[in-house]
Amino acid sequence: MKFYDAPPAPSPRRVRMFVAEKGLNIEIINLDLTKGEQLEAAFRAKNPRCTVPVLELDDGTCLTESLSICHYLESLHPEPNLLGVGAKEQALVLMWNDIAMFNGFAPAGEGLRNFAKMFQHRSVTGPTDYPQIPELAERGRQRTVSFLDSLNQRLAASAYLASDRFTLADITAFVCVEFAGWIKVSMTDEQHHLRRWFDAVASRPSATA
Repeated sequence: MKFYDAPPAPSPRRVRMFVAEKGLNIEIINLDLTKGEQLEAAFRAKNPRCTVPVLELDDGTCLTESLSICHYLESLHPEPNLLGVGAKEQALVLMWNDIAMFNGFAPAGEGLRNFAKMFQHRSVTGPTDYPQIPELAERGRQRTVSFLDSLNQRLAASAYLASDRFTLADITAFVCVEFAGWIKVSMTDEQHHLRRWFDAVASRPSATA
């Protein structure tokens, strides 16, 4: 297998943390997004959407989304379990993973790509250029602030996001909280539960992956 990565992009970082938690050794091929290597024909043939991460299997099949990659690796290497045991926990992991993606990752990305000069004509990932919309940058920032507050509320009632143990949902939310810093959104002093959880995840060896 080959893993197409692009540090410090947040989406492949989720998979790197997942792989580290599993203790796997997968060949990594790094792309330089600032040079547009994701748009070149060789990579476009693997992922026409021109995004990372991509996991290329030995038979040439290319998995292009973080969740599908993690699901595939969990199927091959079920321990330690990160996607839930039993129908209820699996559903909760997927639910909180989606909440983090749609309410955290998406608005943070919206805030960044509609503000940063490097994305002046690349406000949406993929092969097509789109101009920035400044109003979306501020909306993305406000939504990200709200997301961190909602995480704090959830973590007041649970040690981890989906259940009482560490799962993929925590990886996704952790990377999202870090990503929020790119648009100058940080945890507040009042968000004690969020800070407790964040520090716990940050102390795991996989957090440096």
